[in-house]
Amino acid sequence: MKQLLVFIRKEFYHVFRDRRTLLILFGLPVVQIVLFGFALSSEVKNIGVAVLDNAHDVQSEQIIAKIQSSSYFKVKEPVLNYPEIEKRFKGGSIKCAVIFPANFGQDLYRKDGVQIQVIADASDPNTATILTNYLTTIINNYQQQLNPTAKPSYQIIPELRQLYNEDQNGSLNFIPGVIALIFMIVSTALTSVAVVKEKELGTMEILLVSPFKPIMVLIAKAIPYLVLSLVNFIIILLLSVYLLNVEIKGSLILLFAESILFIITCLALGLLISNLTNSQQTAMLISMMGMMLPTLLLTGFMFPIENMPMLFQIISHVLPSRYYYTIVKAVMLKGLGFGYIWKETLILVGMCVVLLTLALKNFKIRLS
Repeated sequence: MKQLLVFIRKEFYHVFRDRRTLLILFGLPVVQIVLFGFALSSEVKNIGVAVLDNAHDVQSEQIIAKIQSSSYFKVKEPVLNYPEIEKRFKGGSIKCAVIFPANFGQDLYRKDGVQIQVIADASDPNTATILTNYLTTIINNYQQQLNPTAKPSYQIIPELRQLYNEDQNGSLNFIPGVIALIFMIVSTALTSVAVVKEKELGTMEILLVSPFKPIMVLIAKAIPYLVLSLVNFIIILLLSVYLLNVEIKGSLILLFAESILFIITCLALGLLISNLTNSQQTAMLISMMGMMLPTLLLTGFMFPIENMPMLFQIISHVLPSRYYYTIVKAVMLKGLGFGYIWKETLILVGMCVVLLTLALKNFKIRLS
């Protein structure tokens, strides 16, 4: 045990002496959590909209005022014709346009009604759908206020309720994915150079002649990064709660336990990469670039897994970050307990055992 503690202390010294490692360990997570929390958002706000008002009456001006007062839209300079609208779309200054027909106010009270044309830039189909829904809601609300007594022969009124995110906080969608991404990149990248560095520095021979068991060497190399990753996790949670206003609804103890399991899995993956590569550059490239893209694309973080081709859905099942992302969302955002995430936990445990076994086996081969 004394030898293990000495080896762990040596690894801590190596970590704190390497400024690049400290930057990756503490700088990268803070930058990512702030960037994804503030700069990247799926919310639609301050979208440029052009208005072609052929009526110039009170009713059209009132609707324009309602659009302008909405936080979703920013009404640009009025346009005079369709070619000018197309020019604005091509220039990128607007994402949608509203066209009022002539005699809009007079035709508004006719039995067959009046039409308003809404044009949206569908190069981004999701945003276009959201914008048209917002504009339709504003127009319908104005019509209801204008004539509240008018009711059709039958009426269907949907009652809407937003679960787990009633305030529509866009950060809630990104925080679990960012946490999984940070651990997958940072923990894997740092341990991926742990063994191959010994070979490059010429200290592998010392490990060969030492009475230290191979499993103890791997444990000693992993423990410092496990401790520092937990410190990182606390910093991330503090930033999420106090900077991004994310409420942790579930058990903190369960969240910490699942995070420790995921960190150990990432560390085991990093050690396996370190044993299979021959240079620090190769190990770092595989661990950072090779893990970042699959974590971003195949965990459900950026895009729904259900929308992907079957091949990519199958590939996503071998990524530990997919299951951890599901766990963090369930515990942190929904307030669910272990009874709802035990399947994902068992899969992570299995992956952790397999990766640790492979890392130890390959380390023994490298020592032999």
